[in-house]
Amino acid sequence: MSYDNLVTVLAVAAGVPFLLAMVPRVPLPGPVLEIVAGVVLGPAVLNLVQPDATVQALSIIGLSFLLFLAGLEIDFQQLHGPRARLVGMGLAGTVALAGAVGWGLDFAGLVESPLLIGTALVATSLGLLVPILKDADAVDRPVGQLIIGGASAGEISAVVLLSLFFSEHSSGPASRLLLLLGLACLVTLIVVASMRAGRSMWLSQAVVHLADTSAQIRVRLTMVLIVGLSAVALHLGFEAILGAFIAGAVLRLVDPDAEQTHPQFHVKLAGLGYGFLVPVFFVTSGIQFDLGALFADAGTVLRIPMFLAALLLVRGLPALAYRSAGLSRGEIMASGLLQATSLPVIVAATTIGLRLDAIRPANAAALVAAGLMSVIVFPLAALPLLNHSQRSARRGREEEPH
Repeated sequence: MSYDNLVTVLAVAAGVPFLLAMVPRVPLPGPVLEIVAGVVLGPAVLNLVQPDATVQALSIIGLSFLLFLAGLEIDFQQLHGPRARLVGMGLAGTVALAGAVGWGLDFAGLVESPLLIGTALVATSLGLLVPILKDADAVDRPVGQLIIGGASAGEISAVVLLSLFFSEHSSGPASRLLLLLGLACLVTLIVVASMRAGRSMWLSQAVVHLADTSAQIRVRLTMVLIVGLSAVALHLGFEAILGAFIAGAVLRLVDPDAEQTHPQFHVKLAGLGYGFLVPVFFVTSGIQFDLGALFADAGTVLRIPMFLAALLLVRGLPALAYRSAGLSRGEIMASGLLQATSLPVIVAATTIGLRLDAIRPANAAALVAAGLMSVIVFPLAALPLLNHSQRSARRGREEEPH
């Protein structure tokens, strides 16, 4: 076990926030710069750091923790109620468009697995959107709630599809579907047991007493949940990321008011994830990025705008379903742009696809590059639309007769 390469990876992770702080007017997401830094320092350019066994192991754990944090961001209140129908219509449109785009690219001989490409296009980077919506003061507005609901549905669908159809550990889709139903039953039992345990006065008092001591009992129980469900997912023939994602969703479901009742708990989880494990995943993804395959020929480079347009079509066009919610034209356009913002699941899908020979390195590199472009370009274009619609709504309220 060597720490040499890991030191460099962690140094990059620590240096990126300082670089971003030096140019505050450039709203570049941290994960983008972490991946770019990994590309520059890795074998593709300077060859100063290698993805050895230690780095790769922590990178895999970082990916799982990233998916756990994504599951923790899911707002189940947005997946039922009056807006659920609109979110469902948008998701149905996304899945239909993803299938059409995937098979169309396959028919044109541009991709190897239309199902993998379609699955990668379904997701939205929920963890990146929530801070953007908070900064725009849009989280509690109808447009923000619909975007979060649509992003949550897309994230769930992409992770489930990825685990259902692309795994190194199981057989046909039919058996995986049965195993997925078994996993769903197990998760239901865990949710019910956790809720009943939460009603125990003694257990609740013990958790409160131990939460902020050296025991850090909430964090320890969370790690048991993440690793336990990841292990179960692996034994059932799925990718570990499915178990980690479900762990986040379970925790959000059984403890929906954690940010109000014990706010330090989520801060601790975010510190462990975004302070250590998740940056290792993004930097390592850059180190392993096949820059040579991306620039091997002009045709491969041209696939970047092709995949970027596919993201906008698959995730952006279904935002038209939100018109019946009374959103303005600007809010609908902003919803489409933000829902088309995707990176983590694309990186996960291409990583798994490369292991299974379901995607060529050139297409994997182009798809990841399109994801990088989406998290830079689409939020920059969406924020002015959100701010303009909010100012217009405020002026309309002020001009109303009293």
